[in-house]
Amino acid sequence: MDYKTNVMRALDKLKIKYNHYSYADTDAISGLEVAQVLGQNPDRVFKTLVTVGKTKQIYVFMIPVAEELDLKKAAKAVNEKSIEMLKSKDLLKTVGYVHGGCSPIGMKKLFPTTIHRSALDYETIIFSAGKIGYQVELSLDELSKIIKFNIAEVSV
Repeated sequence: MDYKTNVMRALDKLKIKYNHYSYADTDAISGLEVAQVLGQNPDRVFKTLVTVGKTKQIYVFMIPVAEELDLKKAAKAVNEKSIEMLKSKDLLKTVGYVHGGCSPIGMKKLFPTTIHRSALDYETIIFSAGKIGYQVELSLDELSKIIKFNIAEVSV
């Protein structure tokens, strides 16, 4: 693949080992469609969701593409009274990514990030490379070299 996203460049700079995938030439839109096009188990393919707490703090959650974020569990995981999804129109100015292309790596700031506990069941997980049509795969150990995160049960 000739095309490199900023996420891939950040991983390269830190010499973090990863695999990359492209589905840019397909009609895949949903996370489940992306997993199917890539021939991957949807339980290993994670989506990156951006939320805002009652305190106005931004939180990032990564959950399997077939799951839904449980806002109550998510709020509890980050010690907030409540959280809600950040509006799509606010994504770019807040985190630097568009809807469908959010990656926990390379956001405008390092926001508190929580990964669904099921990620522990796999050697590697796959998630957005920061641009629609591109994904990266790496272990949680490798991911921890570039972002800090917690693990919690945060899906419905």
